[in-house]
Amino acid sequence: MSGISKWGKGKLGAIMLLSLLLILTGCGQANPTESNQEEGVQVVTTFYPVYDFASQVVGENGTVHLLLDAGQDTHGYEPTPKDLVTIAEADVFVYSSEHMETWVPAVLETLTDTDVLVVEAAEGLDFYENEETEEEHHDHDHEHGEGHSHVIDPHIWLDPVFAKEMVAAIAAGLESVDEENAEQYAENAAAYQEELDQLDQEFHTAFAEASNRTFVVQHAAFGYLARRYELEEVAISSFTSDQEVSPAQMATIGQFIEEHGVSTIYYQDSQSSKLAETLAAETGTELALLSAVEGVTAADQEEGTDYLTLMKDNLGALKQTIR
Repeated sequence: MSGISKWGKGKLGAIMLLSLLLILTGCGQANPTESNQEEGVQVVTTFYPVYDFASQVVGENGTVHLLLDAGQDTHGYEPTPKDLVTIAEADVFVYSSEHMETWVPAVLETLTDTDVLVVEAAEGLDFYENEETEEEHHDHDHEHGEGHSHVIDPHIWLDPVFAKEMVAAIAAGLESVDEENAEQYAENAAAYQEELDQLDQEFHTAFAEASNRTFVVQHAAFGYLARRYELEEVAISSFTSDQEVSPAQMATIGQFIEEHGVSTIYYQDSQSSKLAETLAAETGTELALLSAVEGVTAADQEEGTDYLTLMKDNLGALKQTIR
């Protein structure tokens, strides 16, 4: 299934139209937007992983914009009127999936009178659901029986093989919009996919002979990584970062740590580490960082941090446990 959709001409919603008029009037014709001042294909992305993938494919043939800064809530983000104009004026708008950027479907309804090409990079990939008790969390995507819900894990980019597919979807979109540079986009994508292949092989090699294949994390963001390399993720909290964990749940995880001789608890760089710190203190375990590759700042990027470097850091961290 293609992750690309073209939004045809139609009647623009009154709210969007008002926002456009207010902003464009405020800017004035003598002060065009940043996108209009820049040359080449203009791509707007939602959060860091798709920004990095799109940047690798675009190369020097245009500009890739990032909507969300590091630390902003990707799930509950509310785009500003300026954001809506930026998206509407782009050539391509790229997001991961409606499971991650839950606000995007509402934005797409405002694009019916634009020529922006929309790429859902993870469309068609094999998302999976995790069953939780009602005590663990509420208000998830699909209710299933009394006291339980099925929650779709949105962190699909943390699997290097799925990351390759997301890069391919982005490249296909760019090639269709900018046919003049289509060959360059294809070459850029292929080169980056080779690096993702190497990353995939490094994970396979590192864990091929491991006897302990279980790791404990604060936030359940690494399920796709675990599945790809036949590991088991045990999470203190679930997919939602703001979930409250009961004393009973903490006790259960603590008992698991003691019974299985777990030496390390992993916390996520873009989330509070409070739960992991509490449990580590109670069980005498070490703390280590695993990155979900979401909270990458501009300063981080200037220092050379990107998807590949963070995933290799994750590999090094997991070797403390998976061996």
